[in-house]
Amino acid sequence: MFFGNNRKIFYIFIAVFVGITLINYMSNINALKGLLLSLPGVLIAITFHEYAHAFAAYKLGDETAKSQGRMTLNPLDHMDPLGMILLVFFGFGWGKPVQVNYRNLNRNISAKKAEAIIAFAGPFANFILAIIFACITTILVKFNVLANANYNAIEAIFGFLQSTVLVNIGLGVFNLIPLPPLDGSKVLSAFLPNKVDMWFKNNEYYAYILFIIIWITGIAGAIISPAISGIYSLIMKLVFKIFGI
Repeated sequence: MFFGNNRKIFYIFIAVFVGITLINYMSNINALKGLLLSLPGVLIAITFHEYAHAFAAYKLGDETAKSQGRMTLNPLDHMDPLGMILLVFFGFGWGKPVQVNYRNLNRNISAKKAEAIIAFAGPFANFILAIIFACITTILVKFNVLANANYNAIEAIFGFLQSTVLVNIGLGVFNLIPLPPLDGSKVLSAFLPNKVDMWFKNNEYYAYILFIIIWITGIAGAIISPAISGIYSLIMKLVFKIFGI
């Protein structure tokens, strides 16, 4: 996801928040270690999120993303610097947007449905990844796979796995906020009457302003954080039950 020209509005706020956060990390070695362990999870989450958008568009008839080299699991092809910084430091963000030519899409379904499917593919991929990494964590615990590993190695592995689950949930939840330019706005569009949908699109600028307000005031975080915690607990309980733990 991206904010086009509106992105400039965020830079000063991000610089301040990141600066304060870095100072806190430097004074807390455990927090710094957690940050470093989260980086692989961030790369994985963004890469699969954007790949899923490209893959869904391709399956629905548009080869734009494929021709641009976006149907790849190379993280470098999907990184958006701003979105990655936010994801690393705040647990929610975005990758470089996948371009879609909606005129090429399969005409067997409506354009709004196709757009919603492509938009939802990214968050859906993140939730699937969260479940997969939760399963890996549970398998390691159940079968005591790391019994002979030293403490530091065990701490690093489980730290990486947990952060990967959380980052994927965070990316999925954040992008489902029903405000443009996030995926959730396109998913919501498919369920709105045409007149209502057109009104929202004609007034999209105000939605951007609303998003900026809820982001800089912390309202977005206050909404997203409980959602992330709740989904994380639900996934872990489900996986533990499946594996009999």
